[in-house]
Amino acid sequence: MTVRNILKMGDPRLLRVAQPVTEFDSDALHLLITDLLDTMQAANGAGLAAPQIGVDLQVVIFGSGEFNPRYPDAPVVPRTVLCNPVITPMGEAEEEGWEGCLSVPGLRAVVPRWQRIRYTGFDQYGDAIDRTVEGFHARVVQHECDHLIGKLYPMRVRDFTKFGFTEVLFPGLDAGQDD
Repeated sequence: MTVRNILKMGDPRLLRVAQPVTEFDSDALHLLITDLLDTMQAANGAGLAAPQIGVDLQVVIFGSGEFNPRYPDAPVVPRTVLCNPVITPMGEAEEEGWEGCLSVPGLRAVVPRWQRIRYTGFDQYGDAIDRTVEGFHARVVQHECDHLIGKLYPMRVRDFTKFGFTEVLFPGLDAGQDD
């Protein structure tokens, strides 16, 4: 198990546009994915992007199936490895929801996201992924894919009266890390 250091907001590597994956089913890609999974699980995250551990590749992982103390009411999202993602909004509807981030520890904010999206890309073997999702699943995908274009969720906040420390906003919630 290799738990990697998660970069924090302010690190310029989080603001870069990540490079596409060009070699699938390689030892290097499998090792990266293992490190991402181990790091996400250790931090109780709902997702993690390669740039968050300093790797400049378009790779995100996400998913929740078991109880997560940071998202106790979240619906199940299938564990997914997604390379070179493309997100297409399905309609104009947005919804606001609370988000946190492992790269912005201890803070949460209300962030608008497309309510329903289609995402496409590839798994680690180069097999195509094409899903249409909504709600929490759509939010997690959009949040993680933002990391690939150098965006952190505070850059999407519209109302800063709904932005603050997790321990103040949600007393009792596991505020050690966020995502």
